[in-house]
Order: sequence, then C-alpha cells, then structure tokens
Amino acid sequence: MSSVQSQATKPSAEETRKFRDALGWFTTGVAVVTTCSGGRPPIGVTINSFSSVSLDPPLVLWCLDKKSDTLPIFEEATHFTVNVLREEHQHVSSRLARKGDHSLADVELIEAESGCPSLKEALAHFECEIDARHDAGDHVIMVGRVLKFDAADEGRPLLYHRGGYQMLPPVG
Repeated sequence: MSSVQSQATKPSAEETRKFRDALGWFTTGVAVVTTCSGGRPPIGVTINSFSSVSLDPPLVLWCLDKKSDTLPIFEEATHFTVNVLREEHQHVSSRLARKGDHSLADVELIEAESGCPSLKEALAHFECEIDARHDAGDHVIMVGRVLKFDAADEGRPLLYHRGGYQMLPPVG
C-alpha cells in the first residue's frame, strides 16, 4: 500500500500520480457550478467535488483548484449555483472543464433570483449564497448556504470514474 509523504516533504510526481489514480476508484457525479460577478457574463466550471455538508442549515461544498482561471471570479462572487449534470451533458462538462472556455452563451439557462444562472436541463440545481471559503492545499473549499433548490423527476446522472465519463447500466 502506498502512503503520502508528510506535509514537510513534497510528494514526487510519481506519488502524486499514484494518489490521483487511487482517488479515481471513487466514482463521482459531475456538476457545473455557475456564477456571475462584477457585471461580467455568467460563467460555468465543471466539478466532481460536490458534497452535502449539513441539512440544518442546508449547506453544500465544492472545491476549486487554485490554478483555475475562474478562481478570481468565484473569490468575488456572493452566490453560485451547483447544477447536477445528466449523462447527455458530457459535451457541456468537457468544454467547461477546459481553461479559458467557461462561457455559458450556448447553454440554455434559467436565471435564478440571485442572478446566478442554472442550466435548464440539469437533474438538480442548488442556488447558494457563499457561506465560507477555506484554504485547503492546492484547492479552495467553497461552502454555500442553499437558498433554493429543485430536482427533476427522472433522468440519469453523468458519472466520472478512473479518468473518464461513465454511464449507469440500463435499468431492467
């Protein structure tokens, strides 16, 4: 079994790759976080680090790489929306995961009360106000207080496993 070096010693590139590969065994859902800030057009970024934190009050979190070109926008934003993607949204997820391509101009949106857009066809939306930001290694943990949410009655989530998109097997 591999182990990660202490914080005093930076792990080697090989250790980092092994750690990432081990994490890849954990299948995650895929979401797009959207926001708008400073009079700019709305943006979206693909994430797979989404989690519930608390039911009372309703809190969720997601993590953003400090090297992300969207970090300055999310640092000044007061609200964001987490959009849980359908398996048909692989193309949206792939595009919004790339640096420099976070425009939502070609995505059908619903404007939320906070001004942050939601992806119209997402399986679920969680409209949030920023509750906290926490420095965590090479990422920032964004905690949001859920102000409003909704969910589809049916659909299949887009999944990510071992470095690639996955689909649930057919039902039945």
